[in-house]
Amino acid sequence: MTPKLEVRDVTFSYNNDVTVLKDISLSLNDGELVSLLGVSGGGKTTLFNVIAGLYRPQQGQVLLNGEDVTGQQGIFSYMLQKDMLLPYRTVEDNVALPLIIKGTRKKEAREIAGRHFEEFGIDGTQKKYPAELSGGMRQRAALLRTYLFSAEVALLDEPFSALDTLTKSEMHRWYLDVMDKIKLSTIFITHDVDEAILLSDRIYLLGGKPGTITDEIVIREPKPRRKDFNLTEEFLQYKREIISKIQGT
Repeated sequence: MTPKLEVRDVTFSYNNDVTVLKDISLSLNDGELVSLLGVSGGGKTTLFNVIAGLYRPQQGQVLLNGEDVTGQQGIFSYMLQKDMLLPYRTVEDNVALPLIIKGTRKKEAREIAGRHFEEFGIDGTQKKYPAELSGGMRQRAALLRTYLFSAEVALLDEPFSALDTLTKSEMHRWYLDVMDKIKLSTIFITHDVDEAILLSDRIYLLGGKPGTITDEIVIREPKPRRKDFNLTEEFLQYKREIISKIQGT
């Protein structure tokens, strides 16, 4: 089976001088959530910039459904830690923005975006402004905007890191449910071992300088995950294994 997304033997250096990533290979299958986990400065965000076409690697390829899209922008949706909602636009206009940028008329863009508000748990917020929403609701709106940019693959760079523990836990369950409903495939950057275990089908450990893939961990707990999964011995075994491997890199 051809992966939805494949990164093949990617090496990237800034100004052909400082090598940040070396021989990176990973894959994302249809409907999967795969996490990139590692210490700060390991090259995770740089790898996202390569996948998104913002940086062109000196070596290697990025493939979508088997087609080479290396260096092409606008293929994948990309969401950073902050929701980046524009404060002077209503929620519906914030969400519809990717469609408008692509040339869809504003009225039609609002209609298309509006079809997903209930699905994303933000129905009733269309005419509100970002400042009127809670942190969790803002992230839901930002994730819908990300999805409308590209329904193929979402690149999420620590999207829940600014949320409090209870809201983050709620968002984890919500995102996995939405992913399943809309058949979205996701690569997820995190520094949080617990978060990676709770969300992921597979986890790639990125470490070293230059950054390389040091290991791949398969999380075999079926989805939807048990609400108490993070309290089980299986969860703790995954956590011990991951921390041990990160500390050994």
